[in-house]
Formats: sequence, structure tokens, C-alpha cells
Amino acid sequence: MKEKNRIYLSPPHMSGKEGLKIEEAFKSNWIAPLGPLVNEFEQMVANYAGVKKGAALSSGTAAIHLALKLIGVQKGDVVFCSTLTFVASANPILYEQAVPVFIDSERETWNMCPLALEKAFVETKRLGKRPRAVIVVHLYGQSAKMDEIIALCEAYDVPIIEDAAESLGAMYKGRKSGSMGRFGVYSFNGNKIMTTSGGGMLVSDDEAAIERCHFLASQARERAMHYEHQEVGYNYRMSNLLAGVGIAQMDVLDERVQQKRRIFQRYHDALSDVEGIHFMPEYQETKSNRWLTTLTIDRDTQISPVEIIDLLEEEQIEARRVWKPLHRQPLFHDCPFYTAATGIPASELLFETGLCLPSGTSMTEAEQERVIDTLHGALHKKACTSIKAART
Repeated sequence: MKEKNRIYLSPPHMSGKEGLKIEEAFKSNWIAPLGPLVNEFEQMVANYAGVKKGAALSSGTAAIHLALKLIGVQKGDVVFCSTLTFVASANPILYEQAVPVFIDSERETWNMCPLALEKAFVETKRLGKRPRAVIVVHLYGQSAKMDEIIALCEAYDVPIIEDAAESLGAMYKGRKSGSMGRFGVYSFNGNKIMTTSGGGMLVSDDEAAIERCHFLASQARERAMHYEHQEVGYNYRMSNLLAGVGIAQMDVLDERVQQKRRIFQRYHDALSDVEGIHFMPEYQETKSNRWLTTLTIDRDTQISPVEIIDLLEEEQIEARRVWKPLHRQPLFHDCPFYTAATGIPASELLFETGLCLPSGTSMTEAEQERVIDTLHGALHKKACTSIKAART
């Protein structure tokens, strides 16, 4: 029996032109960090986002770290952060020995809840403190409620870092994701909507801040004929080779967004009428890049996300649970958490009931149908099993 090809969650998808840009770098001998392709890539992404300047870095995590440094976050400072996200959103807060304070989600976007954020601001002010920054994550390609969040942050005079690692190409009321805060952060990890294999970028309209980012990311080397260093720097710059890959990937970014959205629509058309299944919403006046197609399964449904993941794995199909909220991670067990929910926090409910489906743009329609058929089979089998058990 022929072994089935494995269907991955979100593998890299090359355009076919990346090799030409890498060859260009080799021919020019710009191999090490920095070079003309880095400059081109930085401006390309900044232009796409609609901001003035970008700094190409080794990862999105590095971009968040340097954004915190540029804002001036220090030991003991408080930083508000979305709780429903990957750990990289909050780890840089710990790098600076600051204190993460986690903000719950809301169900309309799955992102930072403005009501919970306001609650955190009020309580923190009562305690005589003010957060130095707010890290807002745009989860799975869907923008948070930025109007409300920006209004709150402006009222308390606190800068926003947009963690748009998963949402490059998404839109919020006519603006690109990552362009609305003081700083925007993108990730080009291998599983993102476009990749440089590894890498990230910090973008901003604050050109002086991005210039300082370049300085800090290059070991904080002073302008001198010798190697002079007056402060701590970091080895965070992207190589010219990887920037070449990024340029080729940017050329097909809008196409990738449309492919992701078509993948979502096929899942939605095939599964939305299944009782107990609810897809991640697309908020009014926004356009999600649908990086991953995600859904929830009602708690009283006869099958759980974990069981579905196991059944898909038996068919060589990779799926994943929604991010475990950071306030429930052992690393952050003693960090404050704010929710506006009266019952179970929204982020915890999404973690308990959420499921991420294979969403790679290189996945064929036939492969997606295989995923859909397996899901239908799993749901039907579990329902039949439950009915049989009830009769006996």
C-alpha cells in the first residue's frame, strides 16, 4: 500500500525566483550581513506597510526586543501583552527584566480585549504605575480592534508595539497590519505567509529610531577607525542572502494572501454547516490574511480538538491546537492577568476548543479535500460512537 504524502500545517512556499536573487548576492560577493539586497528588502517591506523605514533582523523576536529597547523599557518596568500568542511575543520583556502583564482576548477577533486592557490600565494606575509599552498581537492574520486599543493607549500616553508576525498582508480599515503602532514587527520564519527561512523586520515612521535599531542590531559599533563600543549591542542583522529570498517572496505576497483566503473559504464552505464548528471571525472593515485557518469546536460536541488532531495524524495530516495562553504557561505563572470575562476567560476557552488546520499555499485542492474528508469522517465516526454508547 502506497504511503500517503504528509500534509504539513504551513510549510514554506517558494516562488521560483529566490535562487536568482541568491545568485545575485553570490556574484556581488555580498554574503555576510548587510549589503544592497538588505537595503532593498527593508525599503520594500516599509513601502508595502505604508511606513517610512524598516530594519531587517534575524527574527521577529529580535524585532520585538529592539522595539522595547528603543522605547526605553528597563528592569522592573511593566509591559502589557496579549496573552493568546506564541511565547516569542513576551520573551523579550523578560530579556529586559521587565514585568509582563497579560491581557485577555475577546471573541470577535480572538485578539486583545479593549475592555480587559482598560481594566489593566485603571488598576495599574491605582497602584501608582504606568506600563512602558503595550504589545498587541494580530493573531493568525486577523487584526485586533485597533481603534479602541489606540484610543486607550493615547489616553494613557503609552506606545504600541504591533506584533504582526502572523499578519503581514492583512488590512485594518484601510491600513496595513503593523503600520498603526509606534513600531510594527514582522516574522519571516519558515511557516509564515512569506519567508526568508528565518528573519524578521521592525518597521516605523520614526526614522531616527530605525537608524538606532540598525546600530544596536550591529553590535552597537561606534563610528571609528577601530572597533569602539560604548553600550551593549546585539548580533541581530539579516544577511544579504536571506534578504534576496525575502525580495522574491515579497513579489508574490499579495498572491499568497489570496491563496490563503481561498483555502479558508474552501474549509468554510465544506465545514461551516457542521453543528458545533465555528470559524475564526473576520472583523468588520478588516481583511485577514488567513495565515492559518482556525476554528473552534463547541465543548458539548462529541469530539475534542485533541482527538481530531490525533485522527488527522493517523492520516499523515498535521494540525495544531490554538496557542496556549501565556498567563497559563509555567514561565509566567506569577505574572498579572486581566480579563473582562465574567466566566472562563476568552483566551482559555479558545485554547480549549480551538483547532488550526493545514493552510499551506502549496497545498493542492486535492490535498485539502483529503483534509476535509478526514475531518468529516472523524466527526461522523465520533457521533455514531456516541449514539451507540448512549443506546447501550
